Amino acid sequence: MRGLTRFLREAQQAVRLRGTVSVLLTTDREIRRLNRRFRGKDKATDVLSFPAIELSRGPASQLAGGDLAISVETARRQCAGYGNSLGIEIKTLMLHGLLHLAGYDHETDEGQMARRERLLRGRLGLPVGLIERVDPLLLKSSVGIRASRSADALISRVARVPRSAQRDRRGGRRP
Repeated sequence: MRGLTRFLREAQQAVRLRGTVSVLLTTDREIRRLNRRFRGKDKATDVLSFPAIELSRGPASQLAGGDLAISVETARRQCAGYGNSLGIEIKTLMLHGLLHLAGYDHETDEGQMARRERLLRGRLGLPVGLIERVDPLLLKSSVGIRASRSADALISRVARVPRSAQRDRRGGRRP
């Protein structure tokens, strides 16, 4: 657990998100309830982000950065499909959620979140991120032409992931 706490601090600093961030590690049942209540989607997902509303202008240590909810059950299934350890999968979900807390939205931007996530994954030593899992062609553009053979191999590995482990554009599982 200390490793995740340390990673959260490091990733939050890399994202440049001020304030306190809390992380709930939970079950599919609970994250489905949260997803239904706050997003109107009656299904489990891997990570939900709840940005804080700034109510005061105190020191950063007193401000809230927001909250993340991560389904450990979904993370466990995904890590098996992508060849990650559970710890790496949870860190990948944390980074993705932190970027949402910082105001990024891969559904509405023009690739800014994908580029930022890719850059920070490299700095933080994480493998392929959530956005690239949804759209493997982003992976090829992120590694450059000289590395295209490696990218093609990784794209074909990502493409072999069973449909049940693939994700919709908001990070939830496909029906």
